[in-house]
Amino acid sequence: MPKLVLIIRHAEKPAVEDIHLAPKGYQRAGALSALFDSTRNGGVYPAIDALFATARTSESHRPVLTLKPLARELALAIDDRYADDDYAALAAELLGKKYDGKVVLVSWHHGRIPALAAALKATDAPAKWPDDRFDLIWRLDYDGVAAPKFQVLPQLLLYGDKPSG
Repeated sequence: MPKLVLIIRHAEKPAVEDIHLAPKGYQRAGALSALFDSTRNGGVYPAIDALFATARTSESHRPVLTLKPLARELALAIDDRYADDDYAALAAELLGKKYDGKVVLVSWHHGRIPALAAALKATDAPAKWPDDRFDLIWRLDYDGVAAPKFQVLPQLLLYGDKPSG
């Protein structure tokens, strides 16, 4: 069982269809580096052991692009083997022995995040990620138990971020 799984939606997307992030999305991706880097965040989040993002498609590279600055900062690879609909396989891997006691950050598409959280045994996660929110963190604390303690936390990184979920 992992120690902690943090799930975020990819950063802001452009108003027009594009595989990349919007300028504000690139700002958020950079700011996530400070938030999740345990040497710079004042102990708010423990050191990240693994990064996962939805596999790139012809429609979107946004989940990977969201984690790139943090991956560079932490010298970690981004595992992007799992397609958007493969959340059950990702959950099975994260709940396996390889990630025992580890802290994992996942960047995913918001439409599948509730199913991913459910596959990770979060019984009290919302059934829907808000369509207009790029500034939330879903925190799943396992603390040695099968059903994690679930919290929705604000990122509070950029102007306009809301203080609650």
